[in-house]
Parts: sequence; structure tokens; C-alpha cells
Amino acid sequence: MENGNNPQEGIPLQEVGPRMSSASASEMTAVDLSSPTHTAVAAPAANPAAGGSPPRARSPPSSRDVVATPPRPPHRVIVPKSHKPNGTNNGEPRPHEAFERAQRESKLELFEVDPLVDVRGLKSMGGQQPSAPYNTEDSEDVAITLGRPRDPDDATGSYISLVQQKSAKMGTLMGVFIPCLQNILGIIFYIRFSWIVGIAGVWQSLLLVSLCCFCTFLTGISLSAIATNGAMKGGGPYYLIGRALGPEVGVSIGLCFFLGNAVAGSLYVLGAVETFLDAIPQAGLFQQHVTQLASSTPSPGPQNPILSPSLHDLQVYGVIVTVILCLIVFGGVKIINKVGPAFLIPVLVSVVLIFVGIFSASRIDDNPGITGLKYSTLKGNWGSEYQRTDRAGVPSPTGSIYWNFDALLGLFFPAVTGIMAGSNRSASLRDTQRSIPVGTLSAIGSTTVLYIVSIFMFGAVATREELLTDRLLTATVAWPVAAVVQIGIILSTLGAALQSLTGAPRLLAAIANDDILPVLKYFKAPDGTEPHLATLFTMLICASCVILGDLDLVTPVITMFFLLCYGGVNLSCLLLDLLDAPSWRPRWKYHHWFLSLLGAVVCVAIMFLISWIFTVVSLLLAGLIYWYVSIKGKGGDWGDGFKSAYFQLALRSLRSLGATQVHPKNWYPIPLIFCKPWGILPADVPCHPKLADFANCMKKKGRGMSIFVSIMEGDYKDKAEDARQASRLLSTYIDYKNCEGVAEVIVAVNMWEGFRGIVQTMGLGNLKPNIVCMRYPEIWREERHSDIPENFVRIINDCSTANKAVVIVKGLDEWPGEFQKQYGTIDLYWIVRDGGLMLLLSQLLRAKDSFESCKIQVFCIAEEDTEAEELKADVRKFLYDLRMLAEVIVVTMKSWETNQEDAEATGGGKEDAMEAFEHARTRITARAEAQRATARSQNMTENAPYDEEKVNKFLYTTLKLNAIIQRYSRTAAVVLVSLPPPPRHHPAYCYMEYMDLLVDSIPRLLMVRGYRRDVVTIFT
Repeated sequence: MENGNNPQEGIPLQEVGPRMSSASASEMTAVDLSSPTHTAVAAPAANPAAGGSPPRARSPPSSRDVVATPPRPPHRVIVPKSHKPNGTNNGEPRPHEAFERAQRESKLELFEVDPLVDVRGLKSMGGQQPSAPYNTEDSEDVAITLGRPRDPDDATGSYISLVQQKSAKMGTLMGVFIPCLQNILGIIFYIRFSWIVGIAGVWQSLLLVSLCCFCTFLTGISLSAIATNGAMKGGGPYYLIGRALGPEVGVSIGLCFFLGNAVAGSLYVLGAVETFLDAIPQAGLFQQHVTQLASSTPSPGPQNPILSPSLHDLQVYGVIVTVILCLIVFGGVKIINKVGPAFLIPVLVSVVLIFVGIFSASRIDDNPGITGLKYSTLKGNWGSEYQRTDRAGVPSPTGSIYWNFDALLGLFFPAVTGIMAGSNRSASLRDTQRSIPVGTLSAIGSTTVLYIVSIFMFGAVATREELLTDRLLTATVAWPVAAVVQIGIILSTLGAALQSLTGAPRLLAAIANDDILPVLKYFKAPDGTEPHLATLFTMLICASCVILGDLDLVTPVITMFFLLCYGGVNLSCLLLDLLDAPSWRPRWKYHHWFLSLLGAVVCVAIMFLISWIFTVVSLLLAGLIYWYVSIKGKGGDWGDGFKSAYFQLALRSLRSLGATQVHPKNWYPIPLIFCKPWGILPADVPCHPKLADFANCMKKKGRGMSIFVSIMEGDYKDKAEDARQASRLLSTYIDYKNCEGVAEVIVAVNMWEGFRGIVQTMGLGNLKPNIVCMRYPEIWREERHSDIPENFVRIINDCSTANKAVVIVKGLDEWPGEFQKQYGTIDLYWIVRDGGLMLLLSQLLRAKDSFESCKIQVFCIAEEDTEAEELKADVRKFLYDLRMLAEVIVVTMKSWETNQEDAEATGGGKEDAMEAFEHARTRITARAEAQRATARSQNMTENAPYDEEKVNKFLYTTLKLNAIIQRYSRTAAVVLVSLPPPPRHHPAYCYMEYMDLLVDSIPRLLMVRGYRRDVVTIFT
């Protein structure tokens, strides 16, 4: 402390003793200087008598008033929270003293008033649940300790921790490296690899191993990038692919990968049983299979037959071993982790003994096929010798299987497919972002080196005939005896089978827990429990494949499923790399989109090289699962890459469209549907039931976008949550009606102000709505809806100002549904030029199933008879150029005297028309008098008087047009008529009277007003 005026400053509390009063002691703040953020303990506010700021109202001091961090004597000092300043002006502290006191008292008071910020809620960032709800009144008692958990005995909830307290989990070695090594270094290496070297030769074996390991290495890089981009839950590659490519792709590839793991378990079980029966032939229950060797080189004496285990022995022992392994899996991960090293140690020991035996083979083995490490043997085995073999792999001219490079690729690839064993245990890892990359790539690198070295060792130690006929050459050359390696082979393959049977059920449970497919609900397993049903189902699949009893038949199936998964991982990383969203920040930096693309291409190429039939079948299976998930699955938004791709594509398309005017050939209607403009629907009804049907009629084959808007009157702060709830309800309605659109609910002071904001701001660029649709307010005369006329006129005027088209629907209750067939005509009363909008709407209506049987009639209104023929010819030519089929009818506006017979034909005659005319004039006069009386009583300025003569003309025009519509369109399915604009200086109620006369007795009417642009064109 630098204030020398206070002698007590900086003295520890126990040394102050009687020199300090209890009140002064209560004003001390403990500061922990050991952390970068000197954590201060809350204390009462300064005493106003001491020159500080007045305290806030608070409860009496208690044990919560002083909260101490864990003691650290070398760094812990006590600072007076406030003191009586010396040298102040009028009792006010000096600026530097106020700054120092604020520095000592500084906490997070500024953020405590923010309702969106819960300081204690930072626990959720560390994966913990937040404590009790935050109370701003207790803000004086809040202190923050970064990097240390809260004392469990402290009930105040004053401390938070950003460090998640994790239970003991596996690290890189036991959690990733050992499972991957155990799966990769499996049965193929021990009982098939030397045979592959013999039939493919050394150099093609090198090519084979390089291609397979190159594929897994690229996949490992992609896996490392995705796994280090955030925390992982259970499910391994399914979780990664699903969160990157979406639930449909994730579930389809995840289920294929589950099948691959389950079938891989049968591969390892068959390998263990086959090795056991080769080592102990007496254990066979059935007679062994005998194959006579046909050698290409003549040799003296009879040839020794090759004995192989019986198929039935493989089936019986395989099912028994599968059941025993699944019983171990039922015991849980703890038991598996305990027995895992016991299975791994024989693997490492057997590999060492194999290489020791290879180096010492020339001295201890008198078998002529074992030459020891010789260059001549390596040179003789350098080339390939593809040939036919029987099902046991023994060369035979009449064998049923012909082996070439592609077939060997399918046989060997399962030997490198254990790279996902670590990611399958992602839920059990302590640090997935470190363990998965390091452990997986280390296992890939070490096994790749082992395979390449083994190719040269096997190619130089034995002749080709020995490589092809001795299926357990690894045990033959092992030191000191073959039994040691045979035991190691059995244990290692059982360990690999155990890993597969452990990962597969957890993968299936992870898919089921996401609740995408309801049919998988039986395999759900809560966190911390064992997936017993999934384990039982995996055992059934594994046992079914074991019954086949053919190792070489099972491996291509496994290869396809694993390659499909690896391709999905590479595609996921490729998509995320190319999109490069802000959330894509993997800790593993050694990745590039080209490597992921190359990895995906290599996976697909290997699939087709192995077998195009198996490839097509596996892709069809994945596609079938994808289709089933799309149809039956529950939707889920996982923030996958496809959603990001859609978003970026939309942004790019929006930028390419720009703000220039869209060409009429590319014009699409984007209707703005006004859901509840007049407030006549209940609060729990989001929209008129027929409004979505009408919106669908404005889109060709359902393509396009509609914006459903509702305005909630009130204050936004009070109505925000209600608006969000209403928006969700409106979205549900849109989805239920199968309408492509979005829902927006806004809060405004009144309906007109809300609409004015919507019409100005809704949409982006050329994706702004271009048509405003609403139902006609037939209830405008009711006293409680007296504001409707003014709002209706304002909305139409605002649409004209904003250059938006308007469609007013009258008779929405009678609008047909999707499957309600309509007959008759679609009549258009084309009075003013509207850019062709009315013609386009009629064509869109006729494209719908409900109106496809209707014919289109275009009525043109002419003022004089002399204009009729010329107008009719022009309109016909125009419709022909537009490729629109319609009948053209020209109607002239005759006077009442010369058209009296037409008026009588409509059913009412001239007298009824005059009566409607007089009633409208009477209502207008009465409302005008009422408004003038109201203005006088409230000392308000009276509105300017309207032109009565023009009112009469407008009433007459709409009345006559209504009579013409009723005469010619009595049987029409729907009528479209030009919407007249609101006359200037005419009250809103006058305009509503005009509209009432126009729509009277017409059951289904659309009033259309275009805007200042063409929506159709005659040019190609």
C-alpha cells in the first residue's frame, strides 16, 4: 500500500489486535495474490462516516459476509476495504484514493445487473451443472476463484471453477494405443500374412501394404482433426460423422460400421479357433480336411497332404468362444481393461519371438523350405505368382478361388482396420483431443513399419512353396518352440475379438441414445451402464458369421464396411475443411482438405478394386439405411457440415443475386402471409387453417418460400417470450400444412407500426417478399374493430410505397384444400396493367391439383363499345406470346339506362342496386357526422370534407363492376379482380364501403394489385 497517511495499512489482522475496532475489521478484504486474478473476498461497503460511499441495504453480518480462499501465508495480506481519507476536499476523497479503493473493491458488480449473465453459471463451461439460481441481491457475497474447485463444505456457492472435475479415465496408452495395436496386429498377420507374401511376391506385397496403410494414415489424419475440434461423446466415428455430415449419414454409416465391428469379431474368433485346431489336431470333433499338394516342380517321393480343420469344428468351437467372450463383455469395461494387457503381452512377446526365430532359422531348423535370411530366397520371392487355391488357401489347379492383387487387397485390409478402436472408447478417455491423434497415429505408424519389415523377413526366410503351404509359418520359425507363438496367436486374436465385441455394442448404444431411429430404442443404455441388449445383439451377429466358418469369405465384407466408415470420416473432414466455419478450430493442425479428399478417393478406389459387387451392395445397404432414417427417423440439428454448406451456399447465392432487379423469367412469388391482421382468431390459433393452402397455390409445384408473419401488440420487453412461443406454434402449423416457409412473430406498439417495420426490413436482397397476402376484413363495421379501416388503407398504401404487390383474399373459409377438386372457371377481370401478376397467379392456381380442371377466362373492361374488338385482339395476341391458354371476353361499361336488362338478369334489378347505393351513402354520411361531433366535443381539428360527387362515382363504379362479375362469373371457382387503390383525401371508411360493394355476394374472390415491374415476359 502506498498511502503513507494510514499507519495500519498492510498490517496482518492478527497483529492489529486491539488497535482495530470490530467495525474496522469487518471492512477488511482478503486478497489472494497467488493467482493472476487477485481473488478478493466480499466485504461490507464502506462506512459513510469514514468518507466512503454509502452502503447498500443488506442483512446483518453473518458467516457469509467474509469468505476466505484457501490460506497461502507467503502471499496473503489484509487490505483495509475503506478508511477515512486524509487531505480530502469537503469530505470527498482525492481521485487517486478513489481509484485505489475501487481497485481494492473491484469484483464483477457491473455484470451482476445483467439478467443474461450468471456468474456462477460459468460452471457449465467446465461441464458442471450450475449451482443455485443467481440472485443479484447477494452480489456482495460473490467471489471468484479461477482454477480451483469450490470447497464442498462451503454452502454459500461463492466459489466457481472453470476446471471440470473428471473421474479417473483412461489415457493415451491404455485408452487408444493398446486397443488400436491389439486390433491392427491381429489374425491376418499371424496366419495369412506370410501366405500373402508368397502369392503376391515381395514387391507387390509392399505395394499392397503401402496402399492400405496410406489409406488408414490419411483417415487417421482426418480423424485426428475432427476429434480435436471439441469434446466427444460416446460413439467414436459415428459421433464424428454424424456431427459433421448430419444424422442421416451418421446413422447409416454408423450402423454399417457397427456391422463391420461385429463381423470383425467373428474373423478374430475364427482365427483363434483355426490356430488352436492346427496346434492341437486331436481337439477336433470332426475329421480334418485333406488337400493333396500339386507342386509345380517335380520332387522325388510322394507329396505330403495338407491337413486343415473341419468346417464343423470351426463352427462349434467358434460359437462357444463367442459366447465366452460376450460373457466377459457383460462384465463391463473394468474387467475388459484388466484382461486387456493380458491379451496384449502375448502379442508383443510372440512378435519378438518370431523375429528372433527368423534370424536364427538357418541354425536351428532343418526344414528345406526354411532357408534362413538369404538374398537368393528374397530374389526368388520378389515376383508374384497368382494362382488358384481351395477354400483352405492351399494351391490347387482345380481350386474354386483365383487370387490376384484385388482379391488379396480385400483379404489383407482387415489387418489395418483397428484404427478406430481408440475413438470407439471416446466416452472413456481422459482427454480425447490429445489421446486420439497421438495414440491412433502412433499405432498406425508402428504397425506399418512392422508390416514392411515383415515382408522382407518372410520373403527372405522361406521358399515360395513353404510360404504357400505352411499357414502357420510364424509359429514354425518362432523361437524356441512353435507352441509359444501359437499361444500368443490365440490370445492376441481373442484380445482383438474382445475389443471388437466391446466397441460394437457401445457404438450401437450410442446410435440408439441419440433417438434418431425409434426401432433402436431397445438398445439404449444410459451413461455409466453397460449396453447388455446391444451386446447380446452383437453376439448373435458374430455367431451367425462364425457359423459360415470361412475366414476368407468374411474378410471382404468387413473390408467394405470399414472402408465405408473411413470414407465417411475423410468426407467429414473434407467438408469441414472446405466450409471452414468459425467453429472449425481443431487442435490437430497437420491436416488439409486435399489430404481428406485423397483419403476418400483412395477408400472408394480400394472398394472397387476389391469387388465392385460388394461395393455396390454395401453402398445400397448404406443408402437403404439413409432412406429409412430420412423417412422414419426423428430430425435433429447437430450443427452438421451440410447445414453449414447450405448456409454458405445461400449466402453465396444471395451475393450473386445482388440487389439488382430480377429478370421476369427468374421471378418467383415470395408471399408475405399476414396471419392474424385483424385479431379475430383465438390466441392459441397461430393462423387461419386455409391460409397455408392458399400460400401453396401461389407456388409452382410447391417450390418457393412463404413468410408467415404475425404481429403481437404490446411492449417488446413484456411480450418477447410470448412472441417466441407464438413463433414456435406458427412454425409447427407451417410444417403440419407441408408449406415451404418460415414463421416470424414480432412485437409492436400497434398493428400498423409493426407492419410498416416488416415491409421495410423483412428479407435480404432479392429474397425480400414481393407479395403481401391477407384476408379481407369483413368485420370492419363492428364497434370493437373500428381501427380496421384505417389500418387496412395504411397497409395498402405502405405496400405501394414499398413497391410490394397485394393480394386480398375474400372467402378464405371456402378456399379448397389440397384434395378438393374444383370445376368451373378461373375468371380474371383485368382492369389495369399490373405487370402480368394476375395472369401469372391464374396459371399457378391451375397448376394445382384442385384447380387443374378449371378453364381460364380473361375479362377486359372497356369504356366504349368501339374499343372492344381492338382490345380483344391485343389481349389474345399477348396471351399467345405468353404461352397462356385463356378465353378473352371484353365487357363495356354501359350506363344504367342502356343496361337495365343486364341488371335485371342478375336477380336484383336496378332498384336493388340503387338501394345498395343509398345504404352505402347513408352509412358514409352517418360516420362522417359522428366523427365531426367527436372532434368538436374533444376540441380537435375536424377532418377536411370529402368530395361527395367523387364518392358517388366510386360507389357507382364498384357497384357496376360487382354486377358484371355476378352476371358472368356466377359459376366461377375463383374470381380475380384488380384491387383499386385507396383514393387520396377520402376517409378510410369510404374506401371500405367501396370494397364492400365490390365483393358483395361473390363467394371466392382475389383482389390483386401489382407493382412497378413485370413478372411475365413474352421473350424466350
